[in-house]
Amino acid sequence: MSIFQKGNKSMFTPFQNEYPYPNFSEERPRKKMEEALQAVAGQLGKLYPVCLGTSRIESTERLVSINPAKPHQVVGQVCTAPPELVEKAVLEAERAYPAWSSLSPEVRARHLVKLAAILRRRIYEFSAWMVYEVSKSWSEAYADVAEAIDFLEYYAREAVRWGQGKPTVDFPGEENVYFYLPLGVGAVIAPWNFPLAILTGMTMAAVVAGNTVIVKPAEQSSVIAAKLMELLDLAGFPPGVVNLMPGPGETVGEALTAHPKIRFVAFTGSKEVGIHIYQKVATVQPNQKFLRRAILEMGGKDAIIVDDGVGLDTTATEIVRSAFGFQGQKCSACSRLIVHKNLYEPLLQKVIEQARRLRVGDPAQYGIDMGAVIDADAYRKIQSYIAIGKTEGELVMGGVDPAEPDETGYFIHPTIFRDVAPNARIAQEEIFGPVLAVIKADDFDHALEIANSTEYGLTGALFSYNREHIERARREFHVGNLYINRKCTGALVGVQPFGGFNMSGTDSKAGGPDYLGLFLQAKSVSERF
Repeated sequence: MSIFQKGNKSMFTPFQNEYPYPNFSEERPRKKMEEALQAVAGQLGKLYPVCLGTSRIESTERLVSINPAKPHQVVGQVCTAPPELVEKAVLEAERAYPAWSSLSPEVRARHLVKLAAILRRRIYEFSAWMVYEVSKSWSEAYADVAEAIDFLEYYAREAVRWGQGKPTVDFPGEENVYFYLPLGVGAVIAPWNFPLAILTGMTMAAVVAGNTVIVKPAEQSSVIAAKLMELLDLAGFPPGVVNLMPGPGETVGEALTAHPKIRFVAFTGSKEVGIHIYQKVATVQPNQKFLRRAILEMGGKDAIIVDDGVGLDTTATEIVRSAFGFQGQKCSACSRLIVHKNLYEPLLQKVIEQARRLRVGDPAQYGIDMGAVIDADAYRKIQSYIAIGKTEGELVMGGVDPAEPDETGYFIHPTIFRDVAPNARIAQEEIFGPVLAVIKADDFDHALEIANSTEYGLTGALFSYNREHIERARREFHVGNLYINRKCTGALVGVQPFGGFNMSGTDSKAGGPDYLGLFLQAKSVSERF
């Protein structure tokens, strides 16, 4: 279907998600994925430069990206940007800003639509890159690329809408207009768990609003960021609109967030790093002429509440998908299961039965449900929480993997603890791995109290047939994204705008109608005749 409406009513057809995703049990999509994996395997190990304006800089220090499922396999080497290159990056972004910001929103939107079209044609290829670099299963990798395309298409349309400004009250003898301007040069600090979707979403929202940006991808997924830069060139983005500065957060990230000419920082990652960025951005630097913005998404300790009287099989399926999809390495993943006492035993057994069917292994192989966790540090952290869990609850599944990672891959099997106290560490602290704490609730009031007992407030789900309880959850289950009778992961762009409360961030609502406003500033102009 054409992206353009017939006639002059609208530039675009209505937004539609890249959905449904393919069923890889069918021969055609399975063959496409196998061919993409083979093609990408032939490109592993290449070197990728720092990208600043028209410059491609090969530094002496390198980030070596490895396959978490095969740590001996090098996915690529990415040149590390030394902190002193931040000045050049800011200069390139400043140089590109006047021409880019002066383009109409429609023209900037067309750049995003072109990029989306290229990515759509190469969706299997980019899915394959994610299988190798971050150990996503085929379905998780495909969904990541599809979400990136969704962000591009959605924000293109949103840019045109925001570009129309807002109406004002009529006043005799005057023309009064209210419109939006971009902020300037910003920084995007992206995570590894959605290495294309979140990177693309944060970057392109800022860019389509008229800003220019410097991107620091996560060290573990810098090859995917470099591949995205190649697509920007193909799509005709002017040099300097997006600049790539790979490197450690302790050096490159620190230099970017402290720079007085950085107008905003868009970040997705851990609570600890997010708080640090929030403090840095709030500090006024010498010669700084504006207050900087922080747009933060910082993780969660997400709960699913299961009310009395619900069906067990479907509920268990949704719980397992929420807890163990992508090895539990989602800020939206279910890490607390809060069950009414009347269903506690039978539901727990259903969850264990279904989790045991999950296939753990190298996701480059067909049929694997769970790959490896991202790196050796993550492996050790998750194992340390499993050790803590053995003192805080009864281990009923998992806990069989070695305490230390080895070269066979960073695999951790689904792990479930029962009879966990609501205030236990494994029920309060973000683990970011395939570990589920199961907690018994006396009634719905008790379940809601437990769900709201953490410092986070990102996602949550309620399985219930009780209308009174459902309506109370809408008001009282204090999370940014609440799901009723479905899993607590898998927000779709435009359908479920995403962002959380409390220590889960600034509730930025990515993929929603308010998001582009975070990268814009409003101006009112009045002319008396």
